[in-house]
Amino acid sequence: MEFNKIAVVGGGTMGNGIAHVFALKGFHVNLIEMSEELVRKAIKTIEGNLDRQLKKQLIDEKSKSDALARISPIVGLENTPGEVDLVIEAIYENKDAKISLFNKLQNIIKQESIFASNTSSISITELASASRPDKFIGMHFMNPVPMMKLIEIIRGYSTSNSTYNAIKELSLKIDKVPVEVHDYPGFISNRILMPMINEAIYTLMEGVASAEDIDTVMKLGMNHPMGPLTLADFIGLDVCLAIMEVLYNGFNDSKYRPCPLLKKMVTAKKLGRKTGEGFFKYS
Repeated sequence: MEFNKIAVVGGGTMGNGIAHVFALKGFHVNLIEMSEELVRKAIKTIEGNLDRQLKKQLIDEKSKSDALARISPIVGLENTPGEVDLVIEAIYENKDAKISLFNKLQNIIKQESIFASNTSSISITELASASRPDKFIGMHFMNPVPMMKLIEIIRGYSTSNSTYNAIKELSLKIDKVPVEVHDYPGFISNRILMPMINEAIYTLMEGVASAEDIDTVMKLGMNHPMGPLTLADFIGLDVCLAIMEVLYNGFNDSKYRPCPLLKKMVTAKKLGRKTGEGFFKYS
């Protein structure tokens, strides 16, 4: 399958990163948000990230201007052009919201197009059930998208081989490393990562050590580039909790029980970097 036009729904951290990468690699991208303010903010973020790449001499001025020219900002799902070859959903991590979005897109986007979700943990099979199951797939990019090479490509129960092969080939074209994953809660990355973060939070809650010392042990003792509590702040504690709940409900196994401290901090809106405070404070 030939991909020329891509639609990215959601211009937040993941969505603007995905749009950035595809535009830089020569694809026309429709970047869809729910308001003029949000789509302007997304474009501004992309421009800033391109400037960083330019400063590091990873791209030149023409590459930057060409990439920005390939991105068409669109306000409102109803204004999404139907003649796109791939739709990548990158909205917030909520199953019902994602299913509702794909139900609406089903009547807007041409039937030959592939639907993909950037979900980090929600069942691809379930998201696909109300739209086009054979042409539905997970494309879980890593954050920050322009820098991180990995894409988890998640096959739903009914994802066809032709859909999987087309997305794998496309991933290689944008210089990513695709890994085939079958549809189980948390996939690979978050099934392993999130319980580690959750256990670090338990360790803090139980008074075993301070947040700084827990992170130091994992950085210096396990050679992790970032401690688990710093990483949780970077991801967002609300996102961490949502993924832990998917694991807990998906496996019905107490080892995935979200730490009470994590739940309490989310309730208090101490979500990490995006709110200025999580396990650490940020100016």
